[in-house]
Amino acid sequence: MPIRKKISPLIIVILILITGAFLLYHWGILQFNHPDAETYPVQGVDVSTYQGSIDWPVLADNGLTFAFIKATEGSSFQDENFKYNWENAGKTHLKVGAYHFFSYETSGATQAENYIKTVPVKDDALPPVVDIEFYGSYTRYTAPDKETTRRELTELLNRLESHYGKRPIIYTSTKPYATYIADYYNDYPIWIRNFYACPILSDHRQWTFWQYSDKGSLSGYTGYAPNIDLNVYRGSYDAFMAQFGY
Repeated sequence: MPIRKKISPLIIVILILITGAFLLYHWGILQFNHPDAETYPVQGVDVSTYQGSIDWPVLADNGLTFAFIKATEGSSFQDENFKYNWENAGKTHLKVGAYHFFSYETSGATQAENYIKTVPVKDDALPPVVDIEFYGSYTRYTAPDKETTRRELTELLNRLESHYGKRPIIYTSTKPYATYIADYYNDYPIWIRNFYACPILSDHRQWTFWQYSDKGSLSGYTGYAPNIDLNVYRGSYDAFMAQFGY
């Protein structure tokens, strides 16, 4: 006869707790980061078509100071909700900027053209943002080498700065930062993603914005994604306005 092995009650409890914690995190109830509002009084969001229809006055009234809106990706993609979001976010008190998702597959020049034809020049807007990260089949081991990526990224950044008259912000996460950005793009504001702890950059420079959660739950949007990305600025409101209050 086969021997029946009893499962320890402790193991069952541990499995239940792990499953519960995963579900709570997935639903946005459990979050690892809770930046102190006194330390980080300048709060913001970033949005895309995944947030669906946004009621900007309602969203802005969640204690927010800024918002970044997805505009473009690669050399041909435009976010379908960008125009609506850009125009209506601009009618609130928020400082608003637009971001571009960098593609390893096309040139920096054509990516700049895509962004420039999509995002209007607006004197009081936040600087353009270039989002560089690993995606799909492009991992830290399979993405283009440092020299190639930096060449195209620099071309994109230079063209955006020339057109908008503002030095772009670079958005990234820990591994792409260490691979491409560290000790090279020293004069660019850094917007870093870290959902688990306050970021420490590999070259020990200071970040400007921190995306601390993708599980935010705020009023004012009804889209495919139930959650929204949450961000803070490193510094006071006066410092934020001194840097970006054009």
